[in-house]
Amino acid sequence: MNVFTAYIVKDVLKGSLIAMLLLLTLFNLFTLSDELDDIGIGNYGLAEVFYFLALTSPTVFYELMPASALLGSLFTLGAMANHHELIAMRAAGLSIFGIIKAVMAAGIILVATAVLVGEFIAPLTEEKAQLIRATAQNKPVVMRTKYGLWLREGKQFINVRKMEDNGNLADISIYEIDKNDSDGSRHLQHSLHADQAIFLGQQQWRLQQVQRSDISTEQMQAGAATEQLWNSSIAPDLLKIVVVSPDNLSLYDLAMYIDFLKENHQKSHRYEAAFWGRIVNPLVIFVMLLVSTPFVVGVKRGISVGARILVGIVIGMGFNIIDISAGHIGLIYDLSPPLMAFIPSIAMSAVALYALKRVR
Repeated sequence: MNVFTAYIVKDVLKGSLIAMLLLLTLFNLFTLSDELDDIGIGNYGLAEVFYFLALTSPTVFYELMPASALLGSLFTLGAMANHHELIAMRAAGLSIFGIIKAVMAAGIILVATAVLVGEFIAPLTEEKAQLIRATAQNKPVVMRTKYGLWLREGKQFINVRKMEDNGNLADISIYEIDKNDSDGSRHLQHSLHADQAIFLGQQQWRLQQVQRSDISTEQMQAGAATEQLWNSSIAPDLLKIVVVSPDNLSLYDLAMYIDFLKENHQKSHRYEAAFWGRIVNPLVIFVMLLVSTPFVVGVKRGISVGARILVGIVIGMGFNIIDISAGHIGLIYDLSPPLMAFIPSIAMSAVALYALKRVR
């Protein structure tokens, strides 16, 4: 790495870091404003709000990385252009391709950071944040695993293996524990399995083909029933919502859950779209860096910081709109998830390469 490349890489990284800190602060302020409205619900207080913000910050960091790379490169390269540094570098023999190469080298570091945070840190902290929030507000807690949905409601732990399109449940197990003993331990008191659960409304379900076991330290009794009523505040709509959005799960978790859905002959298109979206997202950083270059090299010097911010916002928002629209179109018309995930990035890259060709 020569002196010019190292200089550009260092400044692009520094500009991206400053942009990230500003965007992260702005987004956290918006989140804080929303969360303050929920203070007082259950045990949800100011301490829980700040804990929630701290735990959701890695997810926001990952999502903002492409925008930060775009704004950071616009600021950095724009400042170099205004201070005649790019002209001096080109006079010393650095080509436009050399500038792009240096910017892409910074992109490698940004992509590696984004993958590290997005795959190994953000999913864990996001899940913990949502669990803390739901628990503090005394809401039922829902977790999705390879073995179906796990929910907790009071002393009951519920496992749902299959949800039908009409809202009914199939292959459902309910485990009930007792209160804490003097030593803090808990014991399983009742276990129940039903082939199907039908929602009757008013927080009531009808369980069909029920097998029940009552457990104590002295004996265990088993019984069966054709039908049994089950009172629960868990409604079918809640079961369709999990603690962590598919967009915030790691690639491994998404891949495992997609396999689980396919094995059980359930729809997986939404999760496949999220899976390919996570693959593409780090590559978007390269696209944003590539897009920023012609707007600096090909535009006359003296452009203000405000103008560059406006350019960055327009490009970022335009790409985001196209990306979201492509995702929704793919879900509506059941189009190939990999194709719909890559189309916006390919289109934006083509525009950037055309602009660079015009500059040269």
